[in-house]
Amino acid sequence: MENNFLVDSDELSPEALEKKHRLENDPSCRTDHMKYMPGMDIIKSDICEKVLSEMNSYDYSKYTAKDVVAALNHDHCSIEDFKALLSPAAEPLLEKMAERARLETSKHFGNTVYLFTPLYIANYCENYCVYCGFNCYNKIRRMKLTMEQIEHEMQVIAESGMEEILILTGESRAASDVKYIGEACKLARKYFRLVGLEVYPVNVDEYKYLHECGADYVTVFQESYDTDKYETLHLMGHKRVWPYRFDAQERALMGGMRGVAFSALLGLSDFRKDALATALHAYFLQKKYPHAEISLSCPRLRPIINNDKINPLDVHEKQLCQVLCAYRIFLPFAGITVSSRETAQFRNGIVKIAATKVSAGVSTGIGDHESKYTGKEDEYDQGDEQFEISDSRSLDKMYKDIEGEGLQPVLNDYLFV
Repeated sequence: MENNFLVDSDELSPEALEKKHRLENDPSCRTDHMKYMPGMDIIKSDICEKVLSEMNSYDYSKYTAKDVVAALNHDHCSIEDFKALLSPAAEPLLEKMAERARLETSKHFGNTVYLFTPLYIANYCENYCVYCGFNCYNKIRRMKLTMEQIEHEMQVIAESGMEEILILTGESRAASDVKYIGEACKLARKYFRLVGLEVYPVNVDEYKYLHECGADYVTVFQESYDTDKYETLHLMGHKRVWPYRFDAQERALMGGMRGVAFSALLGLSDFRKDALATALHAYFLQKKYPHAEISLSCPRLRPIINNDKINPLDVHEKQLCQVLCAYRIFLPFAGITVSSRETAQFRNGIVKIAATKVSAGVSTGIGDHESKYTGKEDEYDQGDEQFEISDSRSLDKMYKDIEGEGLQPVLNDYLFV
């Protein structure tokens, strides 16, 4: 499948064009997004019901400045306090929220900031998610790295000094099966101290296999916790099944993973409700699995070719900062990652307040680390990127900038015995 291409709608066969049109315009042609497909583990967790109950009953318009001040004065942030901190009433008090968030971050993480880099090894996808650059109907250059190419990419990254890597693929079991991902994990373990995965959700036994291959933690973007909005954005593929995706982190922990990360893509739906659900998903799961290392990401929707089809809801930097501060106050022990979707200026500021982890030397394309890290021409073709990034700083530049902010960049804090 290497160097294969998918085509856009004006080059599709008449049958494919008709299917795409029906999926977009006739909801009755779509499968039930709340119904599991054959082969999917059903773990019957109680967490989903708790999260949806809290989110669906959340009326953020009812909170006042008095509620926000009370929340900031409490030693421990309750769910009700967290709801107040996410409300519009908290926006005028953002400076006070930032002060409290900075205190919590310093108390639990000192002045450290962790660094990692993502490695996309394939961009084939079987899902039709209208907002995603990898979706199966987009005309992009598709590529799946061979094991030799993956190892070469890892060598280039490791030579930069990076010690943590996040392996990503498009969501295609056919092109990037679990064994392929597992072999990539085995290679990563040769070069890195910490290995994360951001791939399609899998079953408990498959997470166990990937952990045995070397994966330490799993990141899954729920995208939106609004099940109705989710149905209109994910029209085809395994990703359409909302509850299977929701339970992915719990299945990963049941499979032995040390840590799990949570995220909604802010801007797809009501960002305050999605932020509430994201944090509560992490909160309830940690109460159930106290040993788990929990972390949160907070990406905003980046420019995409289908913006006109999804009516994205703008989330401004001030609102993003509010969400991050609320996360820190509510979950003081959780790691918080801010990706290269955000500007260097914003990331430099937020690591002094609430964030504890940032990516560096980022590429969302396939097979282009040689040129981006060393300036040399890559030995093989590349696959297209998933989305645009705003902060393209190298590891060395990021490291120096963090030190310049009076913080301590950390590449790894695990000892293996």
